[in-house]
Amino acid sequence: MKPSHLALALLATLAASTQARAIGRLVDLKVYDRTSQQELPVYRHDGRYYVAGQPGHRYQIRLRSRGGERVLGVLSVDGVNVLSGDTADWSQTGYVLDPFTATEIRGWRKSLSEVADFVFADASNSYAVRTGRPDNVGVIGMAVFRARPMPPPMKPMAEESRSAPVDQMRYAPAASAPLAKTLSDSGPIGTGHGQRETSVVSYTDFERASDSPDDVIALYYDTRERLVAQGVIPSPARPTAPLPDPFPGHFVPDPR
Repeated sequence: MKPSHLALALLATLAASTQARAIGRLVDLKVYDRTSQQELPVYRHDGRYYVAGQPGHRYQIRLRSRGGERVLGVLSVDGVNVLSGDTADWSQTGYVLDPFTATEIRGWRKSLSEVADFVFADASNSYAVRTGRPDNVGVIGMAVFRARPMPPPMKPMAEESRSAPVDQMRYAPAASAPLAKTLSDSGPIGTGHGQRETSVVSYTDFERASDSPDDVIALYYDTRERLVAQGVIPSPARPTAPLPDPFPGHFVPDPR
């Protein structure tokens, strides 16, 4: 039997945003700041895509399937699989999207019914660093796989339920201490392990058409100040002092 993958229970279609560039050929990936309630604009620089995160803000990853086929997305944050907590690899479990559907991934998967919120945090307080994996902090990635075409059935078959109890789920280990409230704006940021909230999913079957992904998405992130300093975000225009006018008046006034 092929290994099961998590399928999202709620796949409501989301309206396309005109404020951010879509990333991905098979699945659009965007980031929404839940604290400021705005979609983060995407900047392209030297062939890479970036968003600016605000330390202390919660965020979620928005996914939208662009095609008329079922796909699997192996999703990672800071080089860590968001479902299992393992160091991310293409062969691991992921989220399944039906054709032309969309959903939101709000955090690290803790069970079939809960996630721990994604929070922009000082890199030293990121989940990856606190679990001993500091090398890939600052990037959101997804490997997208098409489903293997299924041959037509010889006779009608009843659809079989693929749900699984919570105790069969692989959990992402919790961080050893709460996210620090004091965050530095001067250093790089990562993604912390925030508070838990309800997010219900279930198991489903998915057979990949290939062992190699059909598309790989990489979206880098850091503070706005650091991205401006790196030239990723254009520096805002600085106001200049007005030049002196050689003819500010028409006649000579009396001195005071």
